[in-house]
Amino acid sequence: MSDFNSGRINDIIINDMVKNTDNRGWLIELFRKDQIENDIFPQMSYISLTYPGIARGPHEHREQTDYFCFLGPSTFRLLLWDTRKNSSTYGNMMILKIGESDPKIVIVPPGVVHAYKNIGEKPGLVINLPNKLYAGWNKKETVDEIRYEGDSNSPFKVD
Repeated sequence: MSDFNSGRINDIIINDMVKNTDNRGWLIELFRKDQIENDIFPQMSYISLTYPGIARGPHEHREQTDYFCFLGPSTFRLLLWDTRKNSSTYGNMMILKIGESDPKIVIVPPGVVHAYKNIGEKPGLVINLPNKLYAGWNKKETVDEIRYEGDSNSPFKVD
């Protein structure tokens, strides 16, 4: 599949991150157990710093759901492609501009290819709270990742 249509993708969850500000600074809740389904509840977390102009992905997971938190301090372009043949939005692509000025939580289910690029002028942080352990228990399993970076024939382009 090389042609994608612009449109929403089923099962992508996008939530605003509410910044609670006072004279000490600010606080943002990343997740609450009473607001997340058990099958996507985080099993680990990590934070990554991405330099301006740099992209991460595209890649997808067979089983893992990613729970991304884009809070800044930069702006990101998040690209999503629905490659799930049993999805009613198969063939759709979404592009979001999120981060410091529009902080979002984006939950990406298995089978949705995703990538993000820092389009801001400063390094940016992204937190992920996936529902699977990277490389499984004690890092002894195969990594659940299908990578498309560096594949010149890939239909998933990050500009």
